[in-house]
Amino acid sequence: MSTLLKARALLIGDRLDLRALEATEQLASSPLTISVGTRGRAVLFRFGSVVLFDVDAVEEATFLHQIQPFISEPQPTPEVEILELRLTPDATEGMDKNILVLHDLSIGRLQVVADVMAKSSILNQYEKQVAASFDLIEPLAKELQQSGRGSRRSRNLIRHIGTTLLTQHRLVGRAEIIEKPELLWERPQLEPLFLKLEDEFELKERAHALERKLELITRTAETLLDLLQADRALKVEWYIMILIVVEISLTLYELFVRGHTGLG
Repeated sequence: MSTLLKARALLIGDRLDLRALEATEQLASSPLTISVGTRGRAVLFRFGSVVLFDVDAVEEATFLHQIQPFISEPQPTPEVEILELRLTPDATEGMDKNILVLHDLSIGRLQVVADVMAKSSILNQYEKQVAASFDLIEPLAKELQQSGRGSRRSRNLIRHIGTTLLTQHRLVGRAEIIEKPELLWERPQLEPLFLKLEDEFELKERAHALERKLELITRTAETLLDLLQADRALKVEWYIMILIVVEISLTLYELFVRGHTGLG
């Protein structure tokens, strides 16, 4: 006999104030786990992700409204990751096609599943952001190839560099994508499940691919900005040389005019 239910990971904002939510009745901490609705569970992460288990649409909407004051920079449209779970006590835990097989709904198992799904949801968002950055950087790189000169859009380049650095900081510092969850130190028996899910969602591969793309975007933007600054410096040098030539010409003209006046 098996039971089917759904898990939904939502990236709802830039940051979630877990300290304010710790006053609610907890099922577990690290990560914070609480009850939702009649039988549902929610696992919350400080980097703005919430993973809901067995929560219907009405309960989800009510819960998200309740935690709205604790969300920094809410997402207009949350990034959503959905996974179907099947509870089969005597089966091997892991992915069976597109369904995750679990022995039970113990808090530890839910936290492991939530950790992977939350990280996958934030990777989804960063992958979209990086793809958009590539779309914006490409015309600037083509301009460099065709003209051999940097673009004049320095503000766009600086914005790209800033966005890339911020994404790298969030990827490494907040979400800790390639790190194992702390709960595995206390429950090492759940590590095989975590490793299977980590491999299924390709967390490490996607994180490394993102890092390479972010480095490429940064190098491209910095190169274009350096060329732009060099081009401006060269123009300043030309302006200075022109001013010197003009000043010399005026001096010579005055000497010439005075000389002719004296002779007259």
